[in-house]
Formats: sequence, structure tokens, C-alpha cells
Amino acid sequence: MANNSSGPIACKDHDAVHHLNLVWHSGVLVLALPLNLTALGIFVCVFRLRTVVTVYMANLAACDLLFTLALPLRLFYYATHSWPLGNLPCQLAGSLFQINLYGSCLFLACINVDRFLALAYPLRARHLRRPRMAWQVCTAVWVLIILGSIPVALAHDTSRCLDVNGAVEVRCFESFSLRAWKNELLPLLGLAEILGFLLPLTVVLWCSARTLGALWHAGSSPTQRRRRTIKLLLVNAVIFIVCFVPYNLVLAAYGLVKAKVVPASLASRDSLRLALQLTMLLTCTNCCLDPLVYYFSAEGFRNTLRSRRGRPSALTTRTGLRGIVAGDEAGDPLAPKAMHSLVPEAAPGRERMGEGQGQCSQRSEERRESVI
Repeated sequence: MANNSSGPIACKDHDAVHHLNLVWHSGVLVLALPLNLTALGIFVCVFRLRTVVTVYMANLAACDLLFTLALPLRLFYYATHSWPLGNLPCQLAGSLFQINLYGSCLFLACINVDRFLALAYPLRARHLRRPRMAWQVCTAVWVLIILGSIPVALAHDTSRCLDVNGAVEVRCFESFSLRAWKNELLPLLGLAEILGFLLPLTVVLWCSARTLGALWHAGSSPTQRRRRTIKLLLVNAVIFIVCFVPYNLVLAAYGLVKAKVVPASLASRDSLRLALQLTMLLTCTNCCLDPLVYYFSAEGFRNTLRSRRGRPSALTTRTGLRGIVAGDEAGDPLAPKAMHSLVPEAAPGRERMGEGQGQCSQRSEERRESVI
């Protein structure tokens, strides 16, 4: 749909942007591919997706991996400045970026909601923190982002232009027609910005603020683990803001200008397009940062990586399952004795009655201090 009915026009000089994209995406591919493969392997083969948060993190890693696997197509285009592969690969590569963009936002929001529920309402939210429920949520997210990417894929057609020698070049990832922006892309962009960006952003900020508040006002004095948890929540919020906020803001402005809803000069349109290209690089970096969040969020995840030279012990696996999220236990992630609310919900003594009261109390305190 990006083709002009009047025939090819002169190609715009995007060589500098293509070179920057080539270098940046090459670095993303080199880092993100092994990191996400390793993370997904640990979640599936070691932790075996037994907890809610491992389900969310595994789906986030899969979302990052899908985009990473499509990066060689972009690298080929940025290196040759031409797209001889046809419409379908162009549409696939373009839609996978959209899937990763909004899928990452939604899965990060799910992880933040789960952390908040595990800390604030461990008993009341037990039915919401089951692996089966997490899989249902992930399925809904995948259906939503895949359905939303179909119109983008259909509009993400190749375009043709004339180079300085008069030869026809085929371009991809460059532009859409005015009709596509007005009739298809702008309404879809508005819906995607609300459901795939603004809603997850609100959820991430709200859950992070509430969780930090609960940790800050906890009864006992701050410990090293609790301080690390606070730092982790802040890092998660910063990553979300840095990777996704600039691109989505520029994308919204660019869409309004391209659809001629907001008048702008040619220079302004070119500046917005350049800003869109640069902020897109930040968005792609998220594929490299998510595995680092997994690494620093769970002691068991780090231990598993360190034990890759040999077979992981049962202790390493159990530690990972306990350390990956607050209140999750290796045998039963829903066990009430493994949960300790940071806000008043029920009398703490009721959950510690019965045999081994002192031992259960000590184990509960240890789990509370091993949050995330």
C-alpha cells in the first residue's frame, strides 16, 4: 500500500540511518539471541514453568526471541539498501516488531501485577496467582497482539523508488501511503497506544509505586534483600519508560502528522521520521535488557547460569523457584504458609498455627526477605 499510483519517485537518502540501524541491530542480535535463548531454556527446562512469574517471564522471553530471529532480515535490508525478498517477508518483519513492542509492554505489566499481588494480597489473590490463570492471561495477550499486527502487516507493503542512476529500488520499513494512514493505520494506532502502551504503563507505574510503598512501610528494618527489591522495581520502571515511552510518543505524533490530522511542514515531518527511527532503536534494546532483569531478579536464575558447566543440582532448582518471585514455593506456589502480606489482610498468627509453628514462622520470614 506504500506504492504510488503515479510510478516510482526518487529515493530519499537514508544511507546514514541505515548504517546506524545496521550497527545497532547487529549489536542487539549478538546480545539478545543467546540471552533470550538461555533465559527461555532455564524457565522451561529448569524451572519447568511451575510458578506464575516464570510463565510470564518465559512468554516475555519468547516474545523477545521472535523479534530477534527476524533481525537478520532487517540487517540484510540495511546493508544493501534494497529489499528483493518480496512483500511477505517485509510484512512479517514489520508485524513482528509490533508484536514485540506491545507484547513486551503487556507481559511486563503482568509481571508487575503478579509481584504486587504476591506482596500485598497473597491470600486474597490466590485464585489469580495460579499458573493456569497465568497461561490464560498469556494466551489472551498473544491473541490480542497477533490480531492487532495483521492490519499492520497488510499495510506494511514494499515501495519502489528510483536511485541516482535511475534504477528501481525496492524499499521496506520506509513509509505508508496517505490512504493507509487515514483509513487503517491511524485508528489502529490509537487503539494500540491505549491497550498496548498507556494501559500497561499505568499498571507498571501504579503497581511499582504500591509495591515500593508496601516495602517501605514494612514493619521490620530494611535489609539488603529488601533494598535490592526496591532497586529492581525502580530499574523495571526505568527500563519501561526509556525503551517504550519515547517511541510511542513520537509514533503518536508521527501518525497524526502523516494522516494530516495535524498540519506540519516538510521539515517537521522529516524531523519526526528521524526521531521515530532513533527512538525505535531504544525500543529494540529492550530485547537485551529483559534477560538482565531475569538475572538480577532471582538468585536461583543466577545460580542456574553458574551451574551450566555441570548438571544443576536439586538445591539450585529449588532455590530458583523460591527466589524467582515473592511467595512462590517449589512444591506448591500457592501454599499459604509461604506467603506473607506486606499490607494488613489477615491475622499473621492464623497462618502459622499447627505443628512446627516456630519453624514455619522462620521459613515464612526467610521467604518474605527473599522477595524477587
